[in-house]
Amino acid sequence: MRMRRSVLYPLVALGAAAGSLWFGSPASAHGYVSSPPSRQALCAQGKVADCGPIQYEPQSVEGPKGLRSCNADKPEFAVLADNSRNWPATQVGTSVTFNWVLTARHATSTWEYFIGDTRIAQFSDGGRQPNATVSHQVSLAGYSGRQTVLAVWNIADTVNAFYNCVDLQIGGGGTGTPTPKPTATAPKPTATATTRPTQTATATATPTKAPTTTAPPPPSGAAWAAGVTYRTGDTVTYDGRRYQCRQSHTSIYTWEPIYTLALWLPV
Repeated sequence: MRMRRSVLYPLVALGAAAGSLWFGSPASAHGYVSSPPSRQALCAQGKVADCGPIQYEPQSVEGPKGLRSCNADKPEFAVLADNSRNWPATQVGTSVTFNWVLTARHATSTWEYFIGDTRIAQFSDGGRQPNATVSHQVSLAGYSGRQTVLAVWNIADTVNAFYNCVDLQIGGGGTGTPTPKPTATAPKPTATATTRPTQTATATATPTKAPTTTAPPPPSGAAWAAGVTYRTGDTVTYDGRRYQCRQSHTSIYTWEPIYTLALWLPV
């Protein structure tokens, strides 16, 4: 009996430790504000230097709901809460459109925007799964000059949220940050079948089935493009830099390598 207990106690302790690791793991969803660029986006783009690990994972500023900090109180992302860094501010007018890039989607309760302790906007998703990109137009009426907006993505089925600080220069006649327009793609021509009269009434035209073709993978090192299926290890070039795919995905507009460091690694 004594030996049995000595074996049982370590197993119970191990199970408790494993359980704490499971429940303590963060949500699978990740995302950040790509434009106007949040502080983590500026770090990922290399526009602010010496940012530490956040430059490689701008989508990972996750913490308990209800915080009012740029770094979700995470010590490894403390640079995001350092106002002495003189973060570049985007010039906007009396309203602005915030564009989110979600590298992993998750059921969402609400999106909130704060200036100081004042919530200036809230959008409810009612627990639905969002699209890969999300946009909100927010009024900045009553505010002017340099302001920092805290953008919060509240997850529906966990206790966590994602945090972004966006520095703005409000006023000066601007109309807000426009949503980038996708590059137009020329439509593919549609083949029109031409029917020729048959020689005899008994002749029946049998259509020939076109062979099925598979689009070849993009050549290594080619320029990044939307609508392309990239596989782990593929390399592309974007804005003069070379990137390697970190996880397989089909690219969409606003998932350019410079904005989605979770998908692309600079090499």
